[in-house]
Amino acid sequence: MHEGYRDTAYDDGVGVQTIGFGTTEGVRPGDRITPERALVRLLADADRTQSDLRACIGPVPMYQHEWDAIVSWAYNVGAGAACKSTLVRRLRAQDYPGACAELLRWTYAGGRELPGLVKRRQAEYQLCVGGV
Repeated sequence: MHEGYRDTAYDDGVGVQTIGFGTTEGVRPGDRITPERALVRLLADADRTQSDLRACIGPVPMYQHEWDAIVSWAYNVGAGAACKSTLVRRLRAQDYPGACAELLRWTYAGGRELPGLVKRRQAEYQLCVGGV
């Protein structure tokens, strides 16, 4: 888990209000959340991300570690952006090394490269290619 837990809404650095374990939908400045409610929202958000990904990727066979890396990335960037990406096009073509490598390109937010995203993408890439 890369998001960590925050009980009070905060700006993610590019103007998106975020709370709990990375939830952004319907979050307003000053909102607060309990750890239990944040976990419920995380699980719902993760389920929705996985469903959206399955719909846009289609019946492409993947190892669990590949799927986990892709879901982590899509949870962070949003399923809409993920489904329109070169990464997903590579997955559909079963170009797994190419798809995993695409993760490393998603390190920018608000027009600038963010060290936290670089670190996250490196971890997702390692997971995607079979590392831990």
